[in-house]
Amino acid sequence: MEHAPKAVQTLQSALEAVDELDLLSTTADLDRFSRDAYDYSPVLEEQFGSCRAQLVVRPHTVAAVMAVASACAQASVPLTLRGAGTGNYGQCVPLQGGVVMLMGELRAVRALDPTTGVVEVECGCLLKDLDRELASQGRQLRLMPSTWRSASVGGFIAGGSGGIGSVRWGFLRDPGHLLGLEMVTLEPKPRLLQLDASDAEALNHAYGTNGIITALTLSSAPRVDWQEVCVDCSDWRTAVTLMQRCQQAAVELFLCTLLDQAIVAGLPPWSGPATATHRLLLLVSPDGVSTVERLASTVGGTMRCLGAETSRQGNGLRELSWNHTTLHMRQQDSAWTYLQMLLPQPEQPVLEALSKDWGDDLLWHLEGVRHAGAARLAAIPLVRWRSQDALERLINQCRSLGAVIFNPHVITVEDGGLGIIDGDQVAAKQRHDPGGLLNPGKLKGWTS
Repeated sequence: MEHAPKAVQTLQSALEAVDELDLLSTTADLDRFSRDAYDYSPVLEEQFGSCRAQLVVRPHTVAAVMAVASACAQASVPLTLRGAGTGNYGQCVPLQGGVVMLMGELRAVRALDPTTGVVEVECGCLLKDLDRELASQGRQLRLMPSTWRSASVGGFIAGGSGGIGSVRWGFLRDPGHLLGLEMVTLEPKPRLLQLDASDAEALNHAYGTNGIITALTLSSAPRVDWQEVCVDCSDWRTAVTLMQRCQQAAVELFLCTLLDQAIVAGLPPWSGPATATHRLLLLVSPDGVSTVERLASTVGGTMRCLGAETSRQGNGLRELSWNHTTLHMRQQDSAWTYLQMLLPQPEQPVLEALSKDWGDDLLWHLEGVRHAGAARLAAIPLVRWRSQDALERLINQCRSLGAVIFNPHVITVEDGGLGIIDGDQVAAKQRHDPGGLLNPGKLKGWTS
């Protein structure tokens, strides 16, 4: 649905006078910057197919961001924020047209405390660049998506939830990761606000619906020379048990991924030998490799230590985990889609019940995570697309078995999360975007 063209034309004329602001209005630019990787979901592909910005802007300074915010508020034109566009939920798709604002030019690392590792960074900084800057002080990112080479830090906080590192550090909304942020309000006279950790949480994983994030203050971790380890197991139950034992052992892990043998067979050649076995992928600290080797030997697993992750020149285990697993399978067959869930305990009965009912239409991909301080298993299974009705039946069955579904086939923040309205997110939108113009249609609590 497009906003009134005349209002957008008037807005564009006003923005032409703004310093440090690029305006993009070609058909190619409007199409390109109105999409992300939502085509992982056949449901979203149908819903988002006709959504397109009417104007794209690229600010180079916070002052230019504020000028855009002011102009959109005065003209009552919707504004949707975009990082690197690596999301899968359509987080940056403009449902009601209007303006898409590219945040990638705000990418400076403003400050890094060498003692605490606390970093202040602008929203458009790529995670790979931030991690490189942290490395110079012996630090590293705590959490990152599998798209960490191309994703921006602001987009990850606004649209992500966890990923690589979640086995050790939990999820983005856990206290201690986001320590504060700088943001701009969407008002005729925008305010530049500095929010502390408590107030910043309402903008964490809110799809940019309740404030324009321009900079973030984040915790980091001491840098570890992670070692890449693979363990092949012929029996699925054994592989799951080994995965859990590795999570429970006194070793440092940064990744703990288990892939069904059918997925292993579909991985790129550089990932290792194609075997008719299930594969556990680990990033483990150097002093933990021997412990993993001992645990693998007790269950008859075949272990390979690939050495330090830093020696892999870009094609490492990170690129086989989280939603990169889905990416590799979809490159071979686009009929694959996926689900995301936190499995109930004990996990094995649920895995077996679903496998029995869905057969080859469901391929298991598990990720070790820390949830509420405890070691848990999340699942990102590959699902063969049959129909929306079949997908809904699968989702309902997973829920009936006790799984918590994070549905990647829905539009709103709430439905993609726990399914409940977050009053703090809605209240923050009232304070920061009283006209409801930021990424409209994505915050269910506002529209309802």
